Order: sequence, then C-alpha cells, then structure tokens
Amino acid sequence: MSLHAGIESLDFSYQGQRIAGPFAPVLVGVVGSGNLEVMLEPAGGDACSVHVETSARGFGPIWQAVLDDFHARHPLAGVRISINDMGATPAVVSLRLDQAVAELPQGSQP
Repeated sequence: MSLHAGIESLDFSYQGQRIAGPFAPVLVGVVGSGNLEVMLEPAGGDACSVHVETSARGFGPIWQAVLDDFHARHPLAGVRISINDMGATPAVVSLRLDQAVAELPQGSQP
C-alpha cells in the first residue's frame, strides 16, 4: 500500500484456476465522482493481479473482501486488473468487475 497526492494504491494477487487466454483489453466504467473504471488486460502466468488506485483512503479491508468475493466467482488466471476509483460503493465495484468479465471471450467466463 502506498499513499501519494490523496490517492491510495492497493495491490492484490490471486492464484487463478481459469486461464483467460488471449483477449483485447477490456475497459468498463468512467472515472468520476462516486464511480470507477475497470480495465482487464491479458498477463502471463496463472495469477490474477489487481491494482487499485482509489481516492477513498483507508478502505483496504473492504477492497480485500470485494476482490475475494469477485475471485471466488471468477477465478481468472493470466489477467491483470486495474481499477481507478473515485469513491464507488462495493456494489458498484462488483458490478463493474462483472461487466468487465462479461466482455471477455466466452471461454474465459464461467
């Protein structure tokens, strides 16, 4: 975790079970007051890494819980997720993550 210019950076990593395979980067959402954007990109290996940049500092345990739930539903491997947040609620975060996964090629989804 690092802090700079009012933004908190958080990094998480999960061992994936379902290789996403090749896909074009996926971007959903718009960074703005109370919202966020999520980008999925292909990455080597069998992990799913998540990098969060958020204006809502001090919510690491909440992010951990939301991302744990997401990974339990979508155990992706070979994916890098970047989240730029401007104070979205956990429900909006989950919605945007699910929207991004829905854009992946069918073989990558549950």
